[in-house]
Amino acid sequence: MKRYWLLFSQAVTVLVAAYFVVATLQPSWLRGGMTTTPAGISLIEAPATPGAQPAAGSFSAAARKAAPAVVSINTSKAVRHPRSNDPWFQFFFGDQGTQAQMGLGSGVIISPDGYILTNNHVVEGADEIEVTLTDSRRASATVIGTDPETDLAVLKVELDKLPVIVLGDSDQAAVGDQVLAIGNPFGVGQTVTSGIVSALGRSQLGINTFENFIQTDAAINPGNSGGALVDVNGNLMGINTAIYSRSGGSMGIGFAIPVSTAKLVLDGIVRDGQVTRGWIGVEPGELSPELAQTFGVHATEGVIITGVLQAGPAAQAGMRPGDVILSVAGKAIRNVPQLLTAVAALKPGEASPFEVQRGDTRLEIAVTAGTRPRQQQRRR
Repeated sequence: MKRYWLLFSQAVTVLVAAYFVVATLQPSWLRGGMTTTPAGISLIEAPATPGAQPAAGSFSAAARKAAPAVVSINTSKAVRHPRSNDPWFQFFFGDQGTQAQMGLGSGVIISPDGYILTNNHVVEGADEIEVTLTDSRRASATVIGTDPETDLAVLKVELDKLPVIVLGDSDQAAVGDQVLAIGNPFGVGQTVTSGIVSALGRSQLGINTFENFIQTDAAINPGNSGGALVDVNGNLMGINTAIYSRSGGSMGIGFAIPVSTAKLVLDGIVRDGQVTRGWIGVEPGELSPELAQTFGVHATEGVIITGVLQAGPAAQAGMRPGDVILSVAGKAIRNVPQLLTAVAALKPGEASPFEVQRGDTRLEIAVTAGTRPRQQQRRR
């Protein structure tokens, strides 16, 4: 028994001595994560975890996937004072000449061929357009074409090994889905903000002719225009284009053009130099009890036609003022923006069925759509 007690006492003595030596010479060994700076300040640091997975809920993988394909766009155009040609203005102030007006926006590399999608208002009227990639490469961009009616533009740069974004399916987006907005707000540098899809199919905002916006509360600010709205997998869902704001900054209401619309615009511009849309030559109006009574039509939904262009496609097909369009090519029509979008999707030169109500009678009229004029002086 004395032998075991002696061994125990010796072991305890050795451990106490070792503890004393370590506490004196390397006290940080006894304090988990504790380090000492050169200035003698004790700090506690988390243990290094190389190769660790992102924290739960992190969007870092989506940001790393999509961010390289989002570029910064700087534009400049020469402007003259509006009174520079006035002799009295020149007498007092001299010839002011031209001054460079700078612009800022974002864009998304959509193809390895160098095509970039952005907003029309970002590059409209620009004399020079410079694109800056996240790897600091810079290049002059050429405008391939623009579509003011959707506020989209297609640029092209001549660079190799371009990072390209992966296109998602905006038709499958749902309210509540988490999304990221990527762009260059206020020129501070590429920024990623997060939020959710707040609403789908936003229209009648007075922003574009064709409106089918994805609404999000991800922060979008000046400079974000033309940037990417991506899902949690880093796939492109839309092109950020506008915000609702009373201050000029984000108030949690931003709008993006769905990628499904952007693809159609991209294809049309690259193939034909412009977007070709259908047109039938009518003046539509929202159906109201007053208009229904005026035209003697018994309908509770649809879009009423208040005017028909003489010799236009609708007139040639037999459509009349007072007709209420209920569907176009099998798609139900409930308001004017839906009619505008449905007609624009028709292929010019091909007949399409229109279901209309005339008085108490429902008819099906085959209308051969024409090509929608590009300028704003037109009927729908």
